Amino acid sequence: MSKTPATSLPTPSPEATRHSTNLMDAIRRDISANSGWISFARYMELALYAPGLGYYTAGSHKFGEAGDFITAPELSPLFGRTLARQVSEIMAGSSPHILELGAGSGKLAADMLEELDTLAALPDSYSILEVSADLRARQQTLLQQRLPHLLNRVRWLDALPANFSGAIVANEVLDALPVHRVHWQEGKPGELGVALSESGFIWQERAIADPALLQAGLQISVPDDYVSEICLAARGLINSLAGRLTQGAMIFIDYGFGACEFYHPQRATGTLMCHYRHRAHDDPFYLPGLQDITAHVNFTDIAECGIDAGLELLGYTNQAFFLINNGITELLEDTPAENLKAYLPLSAQLQKLTSPAEMGELFKVIALGKNLADPLSGFARGDLSRLL
Repeated sequence: MSKTPATSLPTPSPEATRHSTNLMDAIRRDISANSGWISFARYMELALYAPGLGYYTAGSHKFGEAGDFITAPELSPLFGRTLARQVSEIMAGSSPHILELGAGSGKLAADMLEELDTLAALPDSYSILEVSADLRARQQTLLQQRLPHLLNRVRWLDALPANFSGAIVANEVLDALPVHRVHWQEGKPGELGVALSESGFIWQERAIADPALLQAGLQISVPDDYVSEICLAARGLINSLAGRLTQGAMIFIDYGFGACEFYHPQRATGTLMCHYRHRAHDDPFYLPGLQDITAHVNFTDIAECGIDAGLELLGYTNQAFFLINNGITELLEDTPAENLKAYLPLSAQLQKLTSPAEMGELFKVIALGKNLADPLSGFARGDLSRLL
């Protein structure tokens, strides 16, 4: 996706502007309370998740044509139906339970449950861990409308369960976890955080105080004057999930690269990206609370963290291979080609999901698991583990 200068983005409504101003005031207070400087991870956490004000915790419409971006489940029901086939396989080798992290509008849950119902492979429980009260309400409404007979299987969680056996699913969750921004000069990492000026928020570099961040930064070899991201929050999430998973697998789907490509010399300004009204730009200080802030995923880091936490790397490939391996083309064939009104939109959606020029190559799928006897079908062909 090409980037748009922040100065040319659509003007928000007065109400939206007031909302952003309130969040900026809250962030300013946080900076002032922390000696005039906070890490970018803290800024991103507040911008996205501050109670009642953050992008994901307030009530703005985020997904679909009327929002700021379109995710794969919003794009096509084929995505959730295909993923359901992989989830069914995981449950057959563990327990009939699903845990979805960050369920968005609820469409992925609805599509998966509908397909699992068709396959006679419904889970005993479908748990959703959702930090946004607004999104939780939307998920409940959608599932009530589409699958009222299955609503008794769905529950919403405020925290991860103590133990879990089954399938864990996270679509575009890792990219929304807060990241630290690091600047390497003469082989030494420093941290780019957020400070205040008369005109607003500004970048300000300080020595790295967090031992875990410093250790991670020292292990990365990049050219001089190089800026990129390190996501300690992703490591924390993987460790938490690994400690709770007794049997089964977790599937993460997101855009990103292995470490060599993530820290490629030509990617010297990092991967930070913001989404506002279907336009991408790189200014995280523009209208906080009204735009999404993301960073690409370092899948090598995810794999190594999982292995260190006692998980097995079950597969790593791109979205195209994963969906094709799980039968997305066969699902398209369920709709007769002669029925042009139904077939053509689905065919175009499949193209977007699998084309290298669309989502097929940039989006990757990684599976980490424990105590599963059989390999997962989604990684039968197109294994990219060598790139980790």
